[in-house]
Amino acid sequence: MTSLSTSLRRLAALALIAVVGAAHAGTAIVIGGALRPDNDAVWQRIVDESGGAGARIAVFATAAANPERSAGLIVAALNRHGAQAEAIPVAPRLAGADLQANLNDPALIAKVTASRGVFFSGGAQEYIVDTLQPDGEPTAMLKAIRQVFDGGGVVAGTSAGAAIMSRMMFRDAPDNMQILKGQWRDKREYDRGLGLVGAELFVEQHFLKRGRIGRMLPAMRAFGYTLGLGVEENTAAVVKGREIEIIGAHGALLVDLSEASTDGKLPAFNLRGALLSYLDRGDRHDLKTSLTTPAAHKLREPRIDPAASDYKPARHFDNYFLDILGDGSIVTAMAQLLEGPTTEVRGLAYRVRPRPGDLSPELGFEFRLYREPGMVGWLSSALGSDDYTVLKVRLDVIPVRMASPLFTPLAPAP
Repeated sequence: MTSLSTSLRRLAALALIAVVGAAHAGTAIVIGGALRPDNDAVWQRIVDESGGAGARIAVFATAAANPERSAGLIVAALNRHGAQAEAIPVAPRLAGADLQANLNDPALIAKVTASRGVFFSGGAQEYIVDTLQPDGEPTAMLKAIRQVFDGGGVVAGTSAGAAIMSRMMFRDAPDNMQILKGQWRDKREYDRGLGLVGAELFVEQHFLKRGRIGRMLPAMRAFGYTLGLGVEENTAAVVKGREIEIIGAHGALLVDLSEASTDGKLPAFNLRGALLSYLDRGDRHDLKTSLTTPAAHKLREPRIDPAASDYKPARHFDNYFLDILGDGSIVTAMAQLLEGPTTEVRGLAYRVRPRPGDLSPELGFEFRLYREPGMVGWLSSALGSDDYTVLKVRLDVIPVRMASPLFTPLAPAP
């Protein structure tokens, strides 16, 4: 898809109209998926933001394959941290339940309205929007959830429950290369979300683990976003007002396309001048001022500034990333750029074995990360591992033609 389709433009515009002007007094807690039961920082923060001990939290396992089991585990984890959580039986795959009856049950709606927090499980996010927002129209249950949020409460979600936080979202599009190549369709790969993080921020989950920068960048351009936040697994972004705080085990990638450009003459997705920042646990970012405040333990370490006169590279290798969409590769490349001897780092996104139905089997993309003034970072081992904060890395995405086959075996010597 080298230009926006009419249906995509229309859907994005309708979603924007639906959320612009809404009062977002609440706190959205966007969890990148794979949330461990022992991640006290995230579970406790959900309870604390919902009012602390005794907080009433409504749990929706609407997206789950086994809603009863998923809801039970979430309720137990929240209650261990002081909440009074309760499962709301609204899920298409909940055995023996009448979905429409429960969805419209005044008693269940009243329980949600009386809560100070709402939690969405992981699973398949299309089940959430199809159930609570069929054909883009909010149900009474969704209105109750919004009432909690707009009244200053919390909506938290993990994995699928995180995907619904944006005004636009992916429904079921696991293939980064398919999206990069423009092969995606209305109501199949993308749809309206619930817009709880506001109109301007696009959020993604399982981000570093699954290399989802490959699908975030085309989506942001297509949907008209300038800011994107990709949250890693077992990690949460607490979005409160204009501030984002990262908590949990890892970090999140902030993508800024406000200065990015595209060459319309190229017959494939391309991008120049995107701005990437990796926010680690404990870091805060102000969406209004665009300022990032690293965690306190980071600020006790020297700031790393490649433009400084006394800068000396701490790393002396120059890797070319043959799978820039691999597990954690994009942040590893950013760290190499911060501490390495070169002013740019490159990597490839491509598919060695084209899949059936791939309309552009020869198409790949080179990711070029490079330094410009203002790129800085911090490194700390205070929490038991080498944790980076890296700010303002520039990124170009360049479509390239790959050889097919990519390689051939050497012939035996005569």
